[in-house]
Amino acid sequence: MTTADRTAATEPALRRVIGPKLLLFFVIGDILGTGIYALTGKVAGEVGGAAWLSFALSFAVALFTASSYVELVGKYPRAAGAALYAHRAFGIPFLTFLVAFAVMSSGLTSASAAARAFGGDYLAEFVALPSTLVAIAFVVALALINFRGVSESVKTNVVLTCVELSGLLIVIAIGFIALSRGTGDPGQVLEFKEGANPVTAVVSGAALAFFAMVGFEDSVNMAEETKDPQRAFPRALFLGITVTGIVYILVAACSTMLVPIPVLERSSGPLLEVVKAGAPGFPLQLFALVALFAVSNSALINLLMASRLVYGMARERIIPGVFGAVHPLRRTPRVAILFTTLLAIGLIVFGDIRELGGTTALLLLGVFTLVNAAVLVLHRDKVEHEHYRAPTVLPVLGVLTCAYLASPLSGRDPEQYVLAAVLLGIGVLLWAVNLLFLRGRRRFAPEKITGPTPPEKTG
Repeated sequence: MTTADRTAATEPALRRVIGPKLLLFFVIGDILGTGIYALTGKVAGEVGGAAWLSFALSFAVALFTASSYVELVGKYPRAAGAALYAHRAFGIPFLTFLVAFAVMSSGLTSASAAARAFGGDYLAEFVALPSTLVAIAFVVALALINFRGVSESVKTNVVLTCVELSGLLIVIAIGFIALSRGTGDPGQVLEFKEGANPVTAVVSGAALAFFAMVGFEDSVNMAEETKDPQRAFPRALFLGITVTGIVYILVAACSTMLVPIPVLERSSGPLLEVVKAGAPGFPLQLFALVALFAVSNSALINLLMASRLVYGMARERIIPGVFGAVHPLRRTPRVAILFTTLLAIGLIVFGDIRELGGTTALLLLGVFTLVNAAVLVLHRDKVEHEHYRAPTVLPVLGVLTCAYLASPLSGRDPEQYVLAAVLLGIGVLLWAVNLLFLRGRRRFAPEKITGPTPPEKTG
């Protein structure tokens, strides 16, 4: 038994209150969010009318990786996720730190993309304000909420998920009704961007569309609060990804059938354009409100996750301890919140929705490549209890597809690599400072770096 295992055994266990249905809603709500509401048009700009194929490809890649997460959460049902799995498989503390910091950075880029979306066309239905200033003010407001302290139950997530899903179902319903009335061009879903190679275009679009599929990996942080996780997670994760994948494909198809591709691509609120084209009498402000709710929830939960990861790493003495400072009254990680908020503001100033969403996908695709590889390494690590075992072909496909979509071969914008390198470089700098000045360093315990079990997050 390791030191970490002995420590875990002496600490009180979390209450196992999450059943299969609540876990399924959690997974669906985890995935829904900014990606589909803000980036559908950008993906269509990469591919053309056949943008749904990119969402289908990202759905398949997500399923490969989900199979790895299902095996790992079944073997190691702890609230630590990718960092724990990488540490178990490779035993390299610096690599484990990079995984944790990459996950934290993905939360910031995702939150910044959501802030950009919030300040765009959806908000314009109510008031016209400079989008960048609105995005910055939005992040500051969320930071204040974060500082004050936010706690949401899993049952509340059922309501949040229903609201976010309702907006997407409205788009699908509008699409089918409009097509039945002769509005739109069904043939456009088989058309590709003029002059583009179809395969290259679909892969390039998937490299961006994958942003809409992320989030499912955070559900493993609920493992210690789930009833019978070895049985509950396979069904919840696979079914949740399948439901969201089908919804995304239908939304993408309806969007390109009803709205000209250039209009979709230019809009920061592409689904609003679908409603305008397919149902002119529908109250646009109502749909805009649903969309604003979706991106707001996504941004808040991502900022919460990022600040708690920074706090957790500081508490484990992986980065300078100052980041673990807690406000004496609010009992929230004040320095970590300030640090992540400043980084988010910088990302908003220097990045647009497409770049931020793409960087989120890039960071997580790198993490997923390692997670899929970790499954192959840990196949030989036997545990006493029964659990799902991923067929070897699935993590192999996961490694290949995630690595390819993260590579320049997928047509990814070089600026995304620069942005990811800057964020990881900040992490490496903190790591180096810690090594130079920290005394009495204790053993790295990756199962603790997440801090408190994070609340619901949308992707």
